[in-house]
Amino acid sequence: MVAYYFPPEGNAAVYRPLRFLKGLVNKGWRATVISCEPYKYERHDLKLLDQVPSTVPIVRVRERDPWQALQAWRNMRLGEKLASSSADEARRVVAGQYSPWRSRFREFVRLVEASVYRPDQVMSWIGPTARRTIAACQEHRPDVLWATIGPLSSGVVAYRASMATGVPYVLDFRDPWGLGYYPQERKRPAWAKRSDDRIIAEMFAKARSVVFLFESVAESYLRAFPGALDKTKVHVIPNGFDGAVEPFANHPGERCTVLYAGTLASYRYDTLLEGLVQLKRHDPVRTARLRLLFVGEKFQALIERAHDLGVSDLIETMPPVTNAEIRRIQQEAHALLVLGRMPERTGHELVAGAKLFGYLQAGRPIIGIVPYDETRRILQKVESSLIADADSPNEVVDTLNIVLDAWSNGALEGLVPNRFVCEGYSSSQQISNLIDALNGASPVKMSAVDL
Repeated sequence: MVAYYFPPEGNAAVYRPLRFLKGLVNKGWRATVISCEPYKYERHDLKLLDQVPSTVPIVRVRERDPWQALQAWRNMRLGEKLASSSADEARRVVAGQYSPWRSRFREFVRLVEASVYRPDQVMSWIGPTARRTIAACQEHRPDVLWATIGPLSSGVVAYRASMATGVPYVLDFRDPWGLGYYPQERKRPAWAKRSDDRIIAEMFAKARSVVFLFESVAESYLRAFPGALDKTKVHVIPNGFDGAVEPFANHPGERCTVLYAGTLASYRYDTLLEGLVQLKRHDPVRTARLRLLFVGEKFQALIERAHDLGVSDLIETMPPVTNAEIRRIQQEAHALLVLGRMPERTGHELVAGAKLFGYLQAGRPIIGIVPYDETRRILQKVESSLIADADSPNEVVDTLNIVLDAWSNGALEGLVPNRFVCEGYSSSQQISNLIDALNGASPVKMSAVDL
């Protein structure tokens, strides 16, 4: 398995490959993981290593890119400075980062990076990792290579190793790389985009199977790469969770806690804040019983905007915590919050945040403030009654009132999504589909990608 992100990295990218790796080992497969030893982990979580089967060897390939090392060092210093600053000092530091000259220079640097770093920011990892993967193939003689994407570089590693050893490879796209979804992709000049498309098309053409999260994503790739991606190779396996749906437990408290877990970097929260303003204006005493807890990162802009709107008393933030700790916090929350991506982001309707699937396992009410995207489709499928349109503060108010009423009346369990439908997203029910993809079997549902 070629996975750039792997424990002790604790970001959202590691959970899908980790779940499936455990499922494969439980089914009798033997595996070797080829991963990265980065300059800095986004969320360092040593406890996740305990979930890796003891029989699985992990080959770590160090990053060797001075420019990326410098960026990691600068980000670490900025994070340390913000953590040790008061709220006013942190606001001044962040504002300084977005001064006009800094913003112009940053945009210039991003344009240069978009032209130089291809197919993505970790391109320097490809060469040494491909050599280590080839060596691992020669040593372990695997039946198949499985690359989890993003980054796209993981797929390039598997492609090169396959061409050198003859071992077939399978691509698992966790995100819509190559469709212009990511900002760095949209900054690339046309010649660079054509070059990247040729790489992706070659990877598709030679792959044994290609896995996507949703039918809509598979259809988008089939349209974007006609002739390169054979629909008989395409498998649709959504994200999921490890284990069973947890039983509902009612936790009393003086305030109704709504939890948001993860990064807020590319998610839209303006409608949520506008809804809170309306709620507080209409009934400040009742609204004071509401508490929105954000655990993760990239919350500074949220904090500042909430302060400006006068609803900062309703919002609390915490830095990232371990996976085990976030699961404990989820169980103590009265409801869980999921948001949609920024509307101007290309392809935002094709994705659903990985946090959603952890929410499905938690057995708690899920509030979705979302556009018409995959997140909304999944919430509708699991029969969630707490969906508000991302453009409607009034719907946000109505949804929060439903939660507050149920909390006050001890009736939150009635808002929990359909447990049976949620169980369909358990990795234990998905592993057979992955095994079909690894073996090169035909997809279970051909109509899913029959254009």
